[in-house]
Formats: sequence, structure tokens, C-alpha cells
Amino acid sequence: MFYVYVLKSLRDQKLYNGYSDDLKRRFNDHNKGKVEATKHRKPFILIYYEAYLNQQDATTREKFFKTQWGRNYLKKVLKNYFQNQK
Repeated sequence: MFYVYVLKSLRDQKLYNGYSDDLKRRFNDHNKGKVEATKHRKPFILIYYEAYLNQQDATTREKFFKTQWGRNYLKKVLKNYFQNQK
């Protein structure tokens, strides 16, 4: 399986979108500071993920999440999560 995920930094409250074929390992790597892009923003919580059978489908979805349309989609899907964080 291939996973597209959204992490929330507990340090700066910002979101990070990523992709991996091993979600558990990748999540741990983020929290251990092993990922260059996020090492200064740890710790993280996993707030959303999707699983795909095909790697290209997962990477296409990850790229979508990094667009404004993708961010808007996540805001709608996670509406209750974000409302409860206030």
C-alpha cells in the first residue's frame, strides 16, 4: 500500500502533507527529526491519511493536497476536527 498523509505540527500548528509506502515508519521518522523538511517542527500528530494500491495514484493525490484546491478539500473533510481545535 501507498499512503498520503497529513501531519499537524504541535510546535507551530501548521500542516505537512507527505507520501510513503510505510506510514508508521515515516510518521516515526518525522517525530524523531529524521526528515529534513520537518525536523524543526516536531512533534507531530497524524490527522488524516488515505491508502492507495498504486504509487502513482498516491503521489498524484499528494501533489493535489499541496495546491489551494487540495488545502480547501482538506478543510472541508476535516471541518469538525478544525472546529474542535479552537
